[in-house]
Order: sequence, then C-alpha cells, then structure tokens
Amino acid sequence: MTVTQNSKKDHWSSKAYNTSASFVPKLATTVYSYLDPQPTDSILDIGCGDGPLTAQIAGAVSSGRVLGLDASPSMIQTAQKDYAPSKHPNLIFQVADCTKLSKEVPEVLDGSFDKVFSNAAYHWILRNPETRKDVFSDAFKALKPGGSLVFEMGGAGNVAEVRSTIIAALAMHGVLLDEARKADPWFFPSEKWISAMLEDVGFQVERVELEYRPTRLTDHDEGGLEGWVRLFGAQLLETVSELTRAEVVRWVVEVLRSSCQREEDGSWWIGYVRLRAVAKKPQH
Repeated sequence: MTVTQNSKKDHWSSKAYNTSASFVPKLATTVYSYLDPQPTDSILDIGCGDGPLTAQIAGAVSSGRVLGLDASPSMIQTAQKDYAPSKHPNLIFQVADCTKLSKEVPEVLDGSFDKVFSNAAYHWILRNPETRKDVFSDAFKALKPGGSLVFEMGGAGNVAEVRSTIIAALAMHGVLLDEARKADPWFFPSEKWISAMLEDVGFQVERVELEYRPTRLTDHDEGGLEGWVRLFGAQLLETVSELTRAEVVRWVVEVLRSSCQREEDGSWWIGYVRLRAVAKKPQH
C-alpha cells in the first residue's frame, strides 16, 4: 500500500501496483481478522492505496463509516472511481500525507474513530525518524477511548535479499553507499521497537508478532521480480540516470535468480517478514 513520498513525484499507479503487487491485499487475512470490523464501527485506514481492502472493510461496516487516506493522488483517484459513493455510501477516500495528519486533515484527530487500520503502509510512513512518533500520536488522537490501532507492516529483515542487492547494484553503477542508503524508502522495525513506541504515546499493547512469510511474486509479463524492483524500488532507482536504471534492474534480477527463482516452475519468491500489532487506547 502507498502512503508517503520523499518528494513531490507520485511513484504509484494502480496498474503498476496490480501488475507487480496484487498479492498484498490478498495476504491481509490475519490482520483483517484482528481488525474484526463491526457493523457500527467508524474506521480510519492509513495508506489505503487504490482501495480494495478498504472497500472490503466498508462492506462489513454496514451502518458505520470508513475513511481511507493515501499520499498518492493517482491511487486515490482510482479508489474513488472504483468504489464510487453511489455504491459505497459509507466510504470516503482522500489524499493526505500520512506523516502530517495534524496539518493536512486535522479533523480526523477528533477522537471519533473506533479503529485505526493500516496494511503494508507503515514501513513507508515511518521512514523519516523525525515524524515516527507523530504518526502513532496521531493514530492515538484519532481514536475514541477504548479504540484500537491494528496494523501490519514490514518487520525487521523484510525483503532483506532484494533490499541489499538493489543497494549493491547501485554501488556497482557508481552510486555512493551513503547516497543509496539515504534513498532507501523503507523502515522495517523489530517487535521491541514497535512495542516501546506504542507504549510511549500511551497505547496499551495487546499483540505484537513477527511472521516470516516467503511470498510468491506475480507471474505477469511486466511483474515478477523486475516489476517489483521497478515499483517498490523507484526512489532507489532514481539515484541513477534513466538509461542506467534498466541495467541496474537487470543486474538485481540476475544476481537473485539463484536464490529467489524456483527451478521447478520458474516462479519468483522473496522473503517477506510481516510485523503485526494490536494496541488499545485506554478508556481513561
């Protein structure tokens, strides 16, 4: 899911996402069960992307409301088109940088939501160390007393092989390591870090877990590992010229072929590590 941008450029599109990462919302069964949406719930979805999971939540919240926020105008435009108010009257999508809710959509921090939800988004949102605490403080403010924050994101060690290989490829093509690391768009924390941060802003932590979940990439001609690297590694690839990017992607794919492509069927798999948490805002 998409959330925040390090620059004004919108790196996302629904077409590219569904070509290279359509598995993301489909693998949200566990975190969705933790959310346990009820008919009267008011739910805020942080980093909703183009909206399929948000719409699923809205379908379960028959007499409540769901608000989906995402930093990508392209993804929100698609969500608004695909899940129009005429068919989903309790569902609203809005463009917002989810690191700056207090400035961009202060009205959502009124303590009116039963639940705040996020899937595959916080590892983008939390990239900037200066705004990490604010992100969770804003979720706390958005919730009613007794409300819950439920989320899944990349955890420590997530996609480690691909992440390291992209940085190595950039170094091989003349990018300084420090420059490549600064362009790295992800933050994958540990269970210990998440628990401490949630408690620091006032949450009562009910559940924190890590799951190693090797994940099969799409088989689409424009997907697979190449599509994944082009989509999710876009900010890293921007450290080299457009002419060099294709060579960097090719280098990454060839280096990882022996460890990420299965001989029996040619499928591509990478090592996803998912971090899930449920935290409650105290009643008093």
